[in-house]
Amino acid sequence: MFFDKGFKQSNLECFLHCTTPVVKSQFLTKTEIRNLNRLWHPWETEKVEYFTLGDLWSCYDEWSAYGAGVPIVLSNGETLVQYYVPYLSAIQIFTSHSSVQSLREESESGDGETRESFSDTYSDESESDKLFRWDGCSSDDGGSEQDCLCHVNERLGHLYFQYFERSTPYGRVPLMDKINGLSQRFLGLMSLRSVDLSPASWMAVAWYPIYHIPMGRTIKDLSTCFLTYHTLSSSFQDVGPEDDLESAQRKPNENEGISLPPFGLATYKMQGNVWVSGNYGQDQERLGSLLSVADSWLKQLRVQHHDFNYFVGIQRG
Repeated sequence: MFFDKGFKQSNLECFLHCTTPVVKSQFLTKTEIRNLNRLWHPWETEKVEYFTLGDLWSCYDEWSAYGAGVPIVLSNGETLVQYYVPYLSAIQIFTSHSSVQSLREESESGDGETRESFSDTYSDESESDKLFRWDGCSSDDGGSEQDCLCHVNERLGHLYFQYFERSTPYGRVPLMDKINGLSQRFLGLMSLRSVDLSPASWMAVAWYPIYHIPMGRTIKDLSTCFLTYHTLSSSFQDVGPEDDLESAQRKPNENEGISLPPFGLATYKMQGNVWVSGNYGQDQERLGSLLSVADSWLKQLRVQHHDFNYFVGIQRG
């Protein structure tokens, strides 16, 4: 288990800790700081830390190949390490109009692919319609629909890329393999920086168990699968004087990198009490809270996330 001055983490805390990426960070120059989108970065600061998406995916490289090891204590006191492989479940990347145009031109000069020809979505409505309804404004509010859409696009950015996985778990490839394939057509998946992304940018990672050490027997409690939700924008770093605990966790130590703990979580096949027995019942409350936040996020975005619906449907079924 992980110890911090004598404090033993619960199994849920161990899972969240062991599957949270800590990304190599860089700092903007003063000129770059002055040129930031103030709708996304309203706070004046002398230093702005950021990461590239390419560096974020690097955190999942070893996990995709061998699994992420999570130390677990069973109810009988036995300890083992359960390994989970990450899969890209969903992602939406919103950035500035100029970035979208530049990346599209760069992509089209290569193989002629565009976002519209590849982006996988569940909804027939346009992204403008989604953003229009998300902001809650309409032409009845006194302004034109076009004015409203411009306001929304300024605040939330323009959709560069989105992907929603629909295959069964056995038909998927690990996250790093999926990203390597997608980035051949969408170069921004490697080159975009967290400061280039709007607060609406996010991803969901599905974690499936593969084996545990020591091996030798099947343990039902360890068949649980997880779905973690992460923001991708620097807008959620250094969010001002009223930082919460989750914000503080994003900065483990100076020079260590940028931590991206999940803001939302869903589970399925959760049996027994391995994941909810710690912290005197607080883990059960935390699971409920993380599920609620994930649900609210998807509703706000008007997104139908296949894996989330499946996980929640299994629980309610």
